[in-house]
Amino acid sequence: MTGLPSTIVPTFKSAYLVHGDDHGRIAERRAKLRLLAESEGGISGAELFEGEESTPENVALALASMTFATGRRFLIVDGVERWKDKEVTAELGALMADLPPDTTVAFFGREEGRAKTPAKLVEAVKKAGGDVATESAVKPWELPKWVRAQGQRLGLELDQGAAQTLVAQVGERQARLSRELETMAMELGPGPHHVDAELIEERSASSAEHKVWELADLLVAGDGAGATRSYLELRAQGERLPGMLYWMTSRVRQALDVVYRLDAGEAPGDIKRTLRMPPKAADRFLSDVRRTDVHSMRNALRRLADLEVDSRGGSAAEEDTSAIRAILAIAP
Repeated sequence: MTGLPSTIVPTFKSAYLVHGDDHGRIAERRAKLRLLAESEGGISGAELFEGEESTPENVALALASMTFATGRRFLIVDGVERWKDKEVTAELGALMADLPPDTTVAFFGREEGRAKTPAKLVEAVKKAGGDVATESAVKPWELPKWVRAQGQRLGLELDQGAAQTLVAQVGERQARLSRELETMAMELGPGPHHVDAELIEERSASSAEHKVWELADLLVAGDGAGATRSYLELRAQGERLPGMLYWMTSRVRQALDVVYRLDAGEAPGDIKRTLRMPPKAADRFLSDVRRTDVHSMRNALRRLADLEVDSRGGSAAEEDTSAIRAILAIAP
């Protein structure tokens, strides 16, 4: 197996090292290798070295020990970016250079700042005849070029303006950019298709707004579980909380206004004609609003205002915790 490909092949090299600052891609390759290991030898097909267990000494000890597992033996070693050159002993290098033909050891290093994979480990993997792969995140200023290259593989001919607009609309996460390109390719059908900035603006903006409107509608409907799932999906796709809060607050204010109008005796049909949304969406929105009341919508607005204050200056994890608490308080 060369470079840990995504397809299962019958041969493997004795050693692999995957390192760099593209943590998502590294995690993806690690997951694929573990899946391959378990398909070869079952749940026990992979020996994992993580956290405090991930040390050169422990890996060397495991390589020197016999195993009673059947089939190919896989050792998956995480966190090598924390290792130091002086810790990568000659013993480990010697063991790797003389691995049994049915053994594969794979090292993974998620580098950041001063945390770098030691040069001696790189050298040891190469001397063992293994593969060394560097997964580097694309720099922000290189993303438009990267987007155009990815799009071309999918039959999408994006001009420079289109690529820049997509990055501006979707964000700098390569995984989400890839998903947007793949979705666009499926929607447009077999290519090639020329894609300009206008098409990107129409499609990406409306798509992002639509997803956040769905979250806001789930809040109005009192569906806390659905709203929580929707929120986490949006966050996983790279949506930022401040932008989401804007749309959520706008929808709740709209719901409060409709509650007031209904309480004042205005006919639902007359209200529907003033709602700037498709007819079916307006019917669903009115149905949800008629099941709530002024107190609930006022409370929702207060909770969203508090969330906006709480989220300022906090970490992403703190933001998510505060947001989920607010969602469940609004829609228990």
